[in-house]
Amino acid sequence: MALAPSGNVRGSDGAKIDGNARSVLFLTFAVFFILGGVTNINDVLIPKLKNLFQLSHFEANLVQFAFFMSYALFSIPAGILVARIGYVRGFVAGFLIVALGALLFLPAANSGIYVSFLAALFVIGGGITLLQVGMNPVTIALGPKETSHSRLTFAQLFNSIGVFLMVYGGAELMLGKESGVDLATLSGASLQAQRVAESAIIGQAYMWLAAAMAAIAGLFWFWRSALDKAETAEVKVGGTLALFLNNARVRFGAVCIFTYVGAEVDIGSNLFAYLTDDGVMGITAVEAGRMLALYWGGAMIGRFFGGFILRMFKPGLVLATFAGIAITLILFSGLSSGAIAGWSIVFVGFFNSLMFPTIFSLGTEGLTDDAPRASGIMCTAIVGGALVPPLFGLVADGAGLKLALAVPIICYAIIASFGLWAEKRA
Repeated sequence: MALAPSGNVRGSDGAKIDGNARSVLFLTFAVFFILGGVTNINDVLIPKLKNLFQLSHFEANLVQFAFFMSYALFSIPAGILVARIGYVRGFVAGFLIVALGALLFLPAANSGIYVSFLAALFVIGGGITLLQVGMNPVTIALGPKETSHSRLTFAQLFNSIGVFLMVYGGAELMLGKESGVDLATLSGASLQAQRVAESAIIGQAYMWLAAAMAAIAGLFWFWRSALDKAETAEVKVGGTLALFLNNARVRFGAVCIFTYVGAEVDIGSNLFAYLTDDGVMGITAVEAGRMLALYWGGAMIGRFFGGFILRMFKPGLVLATFAGIAITLILFSGLSSGAIAGWSIVFVGFFNSLMFPTIFSLGTEGLTDDAPRASGIMCTAIVGGALVPPLFGLVADGAGLKLALAVPIICYAIIASFGLWAEKRA
């Protein structure tokens, strides 16, 4: 889901990209790896904070609300900033903002107050949004036009690898060192002291993240002039609402980006709670973390084979089929228990793999001058990751985790209908 508003990078004189710009491209591949992990490590943070602060499902899912609201609030301002200062300097600013947000985890851990963690995540989300606005256009443009799609696919593969490895490692680090103290039995000063003590591992992990982000910002600053001849696409805000209201394809596509990101994040955010539930598998948090890594690993495998699949079959049909299979797997999980219920929901990850790029391409198909505005609409729709998980939490708190699976089922049903709708108009 790491797709940003479209843009073009080109030398003003039409010259070929030089060696310094090629170095920026290699750094960009590494950054895709890191950004995937930074975004999805929230799935590991949620159960840690849920236990630490004795949160409801709704309250725990506010982690994703705080993070993904940045996409809605900062996508357009980030595009304007990048257009003014250039891509590489924009990247430097993005990395430094992420580093600042990561550093805020230190006072949050020392305070032992839940809302302070949410504030830190909101800042990190703002930095990630700024990075996302420029990463994909730069990756596409830094090289021959005929191989642009393969470069972006390669970069997205790095993103998925980063998700898999960081989620797996994060589960071992954050959830493998539980104190064994039942926080529900504590109160007052003793409860606060225990929260601060257990928050220390979170603060330490994000301190290392801050150091890594600052180091990468330094590397990009070293090559800050590499793309000085590049021209960023003008950010056109006017007419965006009219395009959304008047173009059924863009409108339907944006709704599906909203529901796709919401469903994918929804499942990932609540997989720990679901798999550790006695009515499902009843496994430990660390074991659930490993299965969560496989959920994201399925998306990685699907993206690896995605190019072949989309060449063999029409994209609308692929989208409807993948969404239909996701619905079937979720229903199968909700109506069963034990290993069958657990692995059914994990396998949904594979069928998430092609949805974002397919929805995005179908939603912007046939557009020319309106493509940048449509792309901005799609990127803003990523806010589904902020709103759908709390909705899942509300249903889970009131009716249980099994019935809450109706939320992602509805999301995938909308996506399947879009695939069929687009197929009829192909």
